[in-house]
Amino acid sequence: MAPTDRVPVEVAVGVLVERDAQGHEARFLLTSRPEGKVYAGYWEFPGGKLEAGETVEQALRRELQEEIGITIGEAMPWQVEVMEYPHAKVRLHFCKVHAWQGEFEMKEGQQMAWQSLPVQVQPVLPGTIPVLQWLAAERGHVGPTHQEAAGAA
Repeated sequence: MAPTDRVPVEVAVGVLVERDAQGHEARFLLTSRPEGKVYAGYWEFPGGKLEAGETVEQALRRELQEEIGITIGEAMPWQVEVMEYPHAKVRLHFCKVHAWQGEFEMKEGQQMAWQSLPVQVQPVLPGTIPVLQWLAAERGHVGPTHQEAAGAA
């Protein structure tokens, strides 16, 4: 059982969303966690820890440049979720991003996939599931948001 008195690690997370011809939100970007990290191979929205003195938007801008090689436009604060993992407690600051520049370059050897609901990649990181549920609610999506990993309960 993980201790509940841990101080959460502050993490900025980018929900990069394409718009369709009518301007509606369409596909969104998921990336896999690189080898050597906790939950390696799990799919998540890209981002990373805030450094001392950084705002959520500054951290997100830096992390997405470092990890996937793009420069983002405005990061719109969207949702905040606290997750208790065995290794850490994290406060995830999710920001929607609709504009970016540059070519996607997976600098940590991770994979990327543009997805719609239900997402086809698996396994999905536990902290990603609430986001898929929020997107489903916004979009009127009914049914599963993701596939259960093989062997999961």
